[in-house]
Amino acid sequence: MDDATILSHVDHTLLKAIASWDEIKQLCDEALEYKTASVCIPPYYISKIKENYPNLNICTVIGFPLGYDSTATKINATQYALEDGANEIDMVINLTDVKNGNFGAISAEITAIGLIAGPHILKVIIETCYLTEDEKITLCRVVSDSGANYIKTSTGFGTAGATMEDVLLFKKHIDPEVKIKAAGGIRTREDMVAYIEAGCDRLGTSSAITILSGGNQTGY
Repeated sequence: MDDATILSHVDHTLLKAIASWDEIKQLCDEALEYKTASVCIPPYYISKIKENYPNLNICTVIGFPLGYDSTATKINATQYALEDGANEIDMVINLTDVKNGNFGAISAEITAIGLIAGPHILKVIIETCYLTEDEKITLCRVVSDSGANYIKTSTGFGTAGATMEDVLLFKKHIDPEVKIKAAGGIRTREDMVAYIEAGCDRLGTSSAITILSGGNQTGY
């Protein structure tokens, strides 16, 4: 697998709380140069990126990284993000609903945000590091039935990131039209190739370009 193919699957990511405009601008410049799938950035920067990089595919995050905002808050945040120029939405589910067994509320929230997103891509982050296998399997069904485009492993801010075991579990239990995004802890070229070959359509990482250029990275 060549570097261009790998990068075409990468959401080039910078989500740290203290990200400066200079850092975001570098991210966007790299995304254009290397033709990554998108940049994944904080909502605060959407409109400025849209103004300065009108042809760049912008992904942003909602309810990030903890997921426990109210559904109304997430809906409003999604609406504002799209109005500012976002093309893709990565939302975090409410993990307290998972632990309370309230999967109907999770389904309703994903569906509501999907209605706001409309034709835009919606990815659902389930934060696998906090879940049992049974919870992951149930959420594969919830995400599939709720009409989201992707199920995503992790925020990169939890206790662990993507694992191959979780990707393979997703493949077994999601509907065929639901795609997979692996994120968090992707550190090597071998990791990226392995996840893509296992069926991941997107990879969330801040490290891809550094890794493929021969460097080492310890970020998202």
